Amino acid sequence: MRVLGTVIYHLSRLLLAGIFIYAGVVKANDPIAFAGQIANYQLLPYAWNYLVAATLPYLELFCGVLLLLNKRVRPAVLVLFVLNLSFMLVLTSAIVRGLDIDCGCFSPSSEQTFSPVWALWRDAGFMLLLISTWMLRSRQHPPERADGD
Repeated sequence: MRVLGTVIYHLSRLLLAGIFIYAGVVKANDPIAFAGQIANYQLLPYAWNYLVAATLPYLELFCGVLLLLNKRVRPAVLVLFVLNLSFMLVLTSAIVRGLDIDCGCFSPSSEQTFSPVWALWRDAGFMLLLISTWMLRSRQHPPERADGD
């Protein structure tokens, strides 16, 4: 059973790494278009859209690289969990307000790739991967006991 947990851990970690590295690179390549997609949610003041668009892709990229390298996995997963939860809340807000906009997750272009409802379901799947990676990481590297055993 431990081997299966190890396999699931590494697959989840690598899948998350690929997802967030890709998402970060795509958004970092066109931060102005990404800022426009953030503005479509109508939640932030104008200047903050650009601040988020300038920083968020690099945070996703950094966490993705940490996951890829299997370094500082739990802090990276925690940051991505908080980001993903925030994304889900923003998507829920868009759905409740009747906004039919692109999520802006993987393509900062003007063409719509994912509806908010579809993106919310996809992000729920990401949450399952994040939770499984978090829980299985503790099995891969159990905390050291204070008495040295």
